Amino acid sequence: MAVTDLRTAWPPQGQVKSQVKTRGPVAIVDIGSNSVRLVIYESLTRVAATLQNEKSICGIGRDMVTTGRLHAEGCTDALEALGRFRLIADGFKVEMREAVATAAARDASNGAEFIRRAEAQWGAPIQILAGEDEARIAAEGVVAGIPDADGLAADLGGGSLDMVSVKGGKTGAAVTLPFGPLRLMDQSRGDPDKARDIVDKGLKQLAGGSLSAPALYAVGGIWRSLARVDMEEQGYPVHVLQQYTIPRGRALRLCKLLAGLSRESVRKIKTVSKRRADSLPYGAVVLERLLEAGNIKDVVISAYGLREGVLFSRLPAEERARDPLVEYARASNARTARVAAHAQEMLDWTRVLFDGESAEMARIREASAFFSDVAWRRHPDDRALGAFSQVLTAPFAGASHRARALIAASVFHRYSGDEDFPQHMALQGLLDKDDEKRALLLGLTWRFAFSLSASAAGELGIYKLRMTPSKIVLGVPSRREAIAGEPVQKRLGELADVLGRKGEILVG
Repeated sequence: MAVTDLRTAWPPQGQVKSQVKTRGPVAIVDIGSNSVRLVIYESLTRVAATLQNEKSICGIGRDMVTTGRLHAEGCTDALEALGRFRLIADGFKVEMREAVATAAARDASNGAEFIRRAEAQWGAPIQILAGEDEARIAAEGVVAGIPDADGLAADLGGGSLDMVSVKGGKTGAAVTLPFGPLRLMDQSRGDPDKARDIVDKGLKQLAGGSLSAPALYAVGGIWRSLARVDMEEQGYPVHVLQQYTIPRGRALRLCKLLAGLSRESVRKIKTVSKRRADSLPYGAVVLERLLEAGNIKDVVISAYGLREGVLFSRLPAEERARDPLVEYARASNARTARVAAHAQEMLDWTRVLFDGESAEMARIREASAFFSDVAWRRHPDDRALGAFSQVLTAPFAGASHRARALIAASVFHRYSGDEDFPQHMALQGLLDKDDEKRALLLGLTWRFAFSLSASAAGELGIYKLRMTPSKIVLGVPSRREAIAGEPVQKRLGELADVLGRKGEILVG
């Protein structure tokens, strides 16, 4: 089993497209062993919104171990899906089209023939990825969504398991193994115990220590289905898969349970699609054996994978370096705020209150500020709860669930003031007491700033804000004395109280 260092292998020499100047939509097609998927992004940017995302479960890799060929019915379904995808892409007038094919097309004797037909349907070239390239690009997707990822990115497709080490925003050595659920089902003839033996034998060939990592970043639809089962079982309050974390012990118990279920039993699980029912137990077997073979603390779900890696690899270096959380919040502010410039003015004006904060808390504060005017169009009775829900489940990356909850709670307090957080919105231990205080502080800071400026650009700079060991002092020019009425006095007092100080307004 070859382990290849691919730090310069992708994109292929002569095919670098990161300098392509495109402002319009970008379409990416991923032809896997089990599914064919289309994602159309609004542009080639760090936090491009998804205009269309759909998949077709075709199973072109079914029975491939036995026959050596792609499944005929699956190929027909895949070609039909690609024809539909072409029409959708044409409708969006996409400016850039990418398409990749993975393990099944790579390994089958009729793979090249299928790709020729697929290119005719899709209307553009399709690149068959080498196993190590497939692993590398999926790991790039993990890094795109979790820039501080430290561990092992593992992408489980229908035909293969692809793994790459990730740390400090970089990807390392890659390895690909023939452990996809469709292939395992065929090799083991439907016996999960035989599948365990196959996986164990393959993992023993890896170099010692290669499976020791702080976290396993799990990529692929099968493992996302497994995470949904865990969410349901835990009664988890945040229905967001990106960076959902399952501790090692709980992950092992869940894998052993799912691996022992029959197809009929899996079909009864509401959170698992019927098309995943056959393959989920085998995906559970692979994860179980990985955890048993290695020293891995947590399983972290990455909703970003191969398609996001393709997009990320095409971005200029300056775009790749941007923080996905802050960039998403900044873009949201530009779309939804009454006055987009106000958020940055507010950040600058209130910085005196946050001296000495950590880099992580600084980016959380920045994101919170950019989300602070997200609900102004909502009905007043729904602003606090609506803003909370909107931010909590927003499709941004680069944030743990704790950070996500903290930002959402801060926006709740921006609209509600110092009201207690509703019990029915409890976040099940995601936030500790310090986090709750931080969320309240951020919310009351923005609430106070809005009371002064009403979000108008250039207003905050008229006033002076400073903090002493005992006070928060607001300086108001004499000509502006009328602004310092009861609303401002009240909100300054609430803010100062959280900081253990008194609020004071000096006029003149």
